[in-house]
Amino acid sequence: MTYAPTNPIDVPPYQLQPLITSVLESTGGASAQVTSAQALGSEIYVGCSNGELLRFALQANVPDTPDSYTLLSRQTLIGDKSIDEIVLAPSISRALVLSNRQVHFFTLPALDVVPANVIRPIRNVVTFAVDERHTRRPPPSVSQAVDPIEFCVIKQTSIALYSLHERLFIQKEIPLPQGSILARRMGRHLCIADREHYNMIDLEAASLFPLLPLSQAGDGVSIKPSITVVGDNEFLILSWTGASSIGVFITGDGDPVRGTLEWPSHPEAVCLDYPYITTLLPNNTIEIHSIETQAIVQVIPAPPDSPGPGSGVTGTLRRTLLASANGFLVPSTQRSDKLRRTPVKLRRGESAGSGGTPEKGRERYPAVAEGPVI
Repeated sequence: MTYAPTNPIDVPPYQLQPLITSVLESTGGASAQVTSAQALGSEIYVGCSNGELLRFALQANVPDTPDSYTLLSRQTLIGDKSIDEIVLAPSISRALVLSNRQVHFFTLPALDVVPANVIRPIRNVVTFAVDERHTRRPPPSVSQAVDPIEFCVIKQTSIALYSLHERLFIQKEIPLPQGSILARRMGRHLCIADREHYNMIDLEAASLFPLLPLSQAGDGVSIKPSITVVGDNEFLILSWTGASSIGVFITGDGDPVRGTLEWPSHPEAVCLDYPYITTLLPNNTIEIHSIETQAIVQVIPAPPDSPGPGSGVTGTLRRTLLASANGFLVPSTQRSDKLRRTPVKLRRGESAGSGGTPEKGRERYPAVAEGPVI
């Protein structure tokens, strides 16, 4: 079951576009699965269940066919453990990778491992949260000063605050007796979820207050937590009511804002692409809501199933949705038939200020016809 747009937009905001046809062929093993991914510009980084970290880059093809993403390099983490999360920090040219309860550090875009004598991996990590103000910073220009990024590492009973640039520095630790399984940070506010509740932490005051239960149904069903940073002081959290899931917009001070969102089943994944919230539902449909009106503006059905080579799986398992804070390139030939050559008429312009014949040797030839039209 899914909801349908009550007032659909004439031109829907999204369309599906395949980027990489098969990651399994790149891993060299049919048993491997994609467990995480991120994209930046012309690069896509993919983490797999066998510990491989793959780098794909957009490469030029033959004329009249779109460019395509091609495997450039791979890294294998020690222990061949699944890669749980990839976070890109383009402003400092680093990638933070969570695997086997450790945060590893790589360079961008090459995905070279940062030597352990420069930055050692952080151990005993349950989850971590990079300040999303810092992940949204673009790569720096040549002359631009680079500020460090800040992030939180959640361990079993504490939160460690770090600063990262060329080196890694620990700022302080905050006790967290109940632990956390999910965290998202924006500035001084850290929104976390444990097994039962959402909580908000003020990192400067080292204070915590509860927000909302993951489930209001009291039926003992385990609910997957979801926290999405919406703005400088705004988060979206999801709670199951027993009949549907609701999305509540809340500030870092715990105050509700806007209206609420609703889904007939609990979303598998949520991501932000302002002004839209996009959710993947258990029936493999994708619902897009407007943040401003909370109305559904588009529903995208799942693409056709494609079998996994040698896996015996009859269809593609859709795991999650991911947003790229700094954008990425999508090759496409759509509407290329609308791109046409157009004759351009030139006329000799008059010399500025003369009001008469152009000055010899200083003739101007402005284009007066239309350029290419898509």
